[in-house]
Amino acid sequence: MSLSDSDSSSSYGSDCKNLRQISRERLLHEMLRSAKTGNSKSTWKVLIMDRLTVKIMSCSCKMADITQEGVSLVEDIYRRRQPLPSMDAIYFIQPTKENVIMFLSDMSGKSPLYKKAFVFFSSPISRELVSHIKKDSSVLTRIGALREMNLEYFAIDSQGFITDNERALEELFVDEEDSRKGDACLNVMASRIATVFASLREFPFVRYRAAKSLDVTTMTTFRDLIPTKLAARIWDCLIQYKQKTEHFPQTETCELLILDRSIDQIAPIIHEWTYDAMCHDLLNMEGNKYVHEVLSKAGGPPEKKDVLLEEHDPVWLELRHAHIADASVRLHEKMTNFVSKNKAAKIQHGSRGGGELSTRDLQQMVQALPQYSEQIDKISLHVECHIDIVKALLGLFEIAGKINRIIRESGLRELGQLEQDLVFGDAGMTDVIKFLTTKEDATRENKLRLLMILAAIYPEKFEGEEGHNIMKVVRLPQDDMNAVNNMRLLAAASETKKSSTGAFSLKFDIHKKKRAARKDRTGAEETTWQLSRFYPMIEELIDKLNKGELSKDEYPCMNDPSPTFHGTSQSTPMHQAPAPHSMRSRRTPTWARPQNSDDGYSSDSVLRHASSDFKKMGQRIFVFIVGGATRSELRVCHKLTSKLQREVILGSSSLDDPPHFITKLKLLTANELSLDDLQI
Repeated sequence: MSLSDSDSSSSYGSDCKNLRQISRERLLHEMLRSAKTGNSKSTWKVLIMDRLTVKIMSCSCKMADITQEGVSLVEDIYRRRQPLPSMDAIYFIQPTKENVIMFLSDMSGKSPLYKKAFVFFSSPISRELVSHIKKDSSVLTRIGALREMNLEYFAIDSQGFITDNERALEELFVDEEDSRKGDACLNVMASRIATVFASLREFPFVRYRAAKSLDVTTMTTFRDLIPTKLAARIWDCLIQYKQKTEHFPQTETCELLILDRSIDQIAPIIHEWTYDAMCHDLLNMEGNKYVHEVLSKAGGPPEKKDVLLEEHDPVWLELRHAHIADASVRLHEKMTNFVSKNKAAKIQHGSRGGGELSTRDLQQMVQALPQYSEQIDKISLHVECHIDIVKALLGLFEIAGKINRIIRESGLRELGQLEQDLVFGDAGMTDVIKFLTTKEDATRENKLRLLMILAAIYPEKFEGEEGHNIMKVVRLPQDDMNAVNNMRLLAAASETKKSSTGAFSLKFDIHKKKRAARKDRTGAEETTWQLSRFYPMIEELIDKLNKGELSKDEYPCMNDPSPTFHGTSQSTPMHQAPAPHSMRSRRTPTWARPQNSDDGYSSDSVLRHASSDFKKMGQRIFVFIVGGATRSELRVCHKLTSKLQREVILGSSSLDDPPHFITKLKLLTANELSLDDLQI
């Protein structure tokens, strides 16, 4: 038995793989496959996990992947389990006292539950717990491995991860600060963030948003120090890895920027008009699963079908970050192209009398194709697509149609236009009040979100008598108004004080009388669609970080980078070649719309170049947002990866869609309630 950091011969650290792929390979190869000993390739094993590690595993691996590595049974360590003394067990657990006690209970004595145990901890284990394990001599001979995987994050995207601190907003930004609870939250968060760098074999320059103070009379609160405290804790963890972990870099290889939700209060609330964001904002999604109805094969009632919006679907990969209008057009084109090239579909088209196909015609036609299975089998050699891809395309087509119906029926375009105008200073307080008093059919949630955007831009308008008057006009219930009032808790201390004295830190355009929260980027790519002008603040920050223009005073560095990293000065763009070990071949995600699509069901740019479109990329940029990230911010990281030729990875305590974020915001002054109690 040996206690060591898990390190196989696979080149996961230098190969051209993304975060999720590296996480998957480490779990499957370093952990599960390494448990195969001697002639055990045909021997099935039991995989035992706790509640956290189950979620970690499910983010990166499917059950089929696990089974292929010789696992026949997955068990919960806290549930009563059947003894299987002839089988080996693999434990993937957190290094907690409770888990160690359960493991020892399983493997000690004359009748252990399993023949041999291969134990992998998700993060570093304390010396005390290692000593506790070594004390039981009956267990020692039954341990095949005792290792630290150092993988305690959730890879939710090829370029995104969360630490699963769902209550971070409540524990860190709450009105009545609890430093004990806040410190505990930050400790867990830091430990999990550090395992990302341990997994990727990266040692970052750690930069963070510094607390701002107006003057000596302004008290710095716990909320103001969140990025500072987190940076210090992450740094401590990284130094431990640097000193104790084999193959961990000894010099800096990447950059980490630590922010919190106060950096951008509008991004979590405003309507984001991309396909991915609209799916999770407007539809009743179960994670990444959408359930829709299709025609029954036997002509009976409609059948329910699941659509998984995941990165292995090339069509979803192509369209997820497209504007919903653009995605709808392209999906219609793909369906039309499919019908024009598929023989079975042509038969259907002919039976309908030909002519131009409507959206519903296309939908019904493709839904009916499984009824022509014999014809499809006969012509399968001549059909360019696989039926599973067609079904996936149909699901996406159905989803886009439903989103467009919701947009029309709820008048979302007019609301979205007002939101954008408000953010860019083309609309103001009067325009919002007029909308709220005249659009009686606007939903309660949409009214609330508009008001929250207004509060982020004009916080002083919600104080005292003026605030009470607004509440009377909009006629929203008290818990909704709590969400509006709690926007102040997300503002930095300096901004809060400025707003109360009449000044404000937001941007002004000399040509506009109204206040603006964003610079207008007229003529840029983002303005192709009128409702896509909005951009998250991290886009500007990442761009400045890449150019070496991020202020050292506002965003200091824990390890005080040397001039060679940023060029000769802090303002010198960072275009020089990075260190050899961090110059990686990496697939460039497709951001722009493909110019020519030669089929009707898949993204040519994604499929054709999935294994060949690799470019040399510079050092990675990591951005971590405490208090929840948004899908618009994740989209920006994909976009900037292509633009900057540096892989940009977004991390956060959670990934929140607007309804969920608003629910959390209400809790900041409603501590007696739980997340399950509050739904807007």
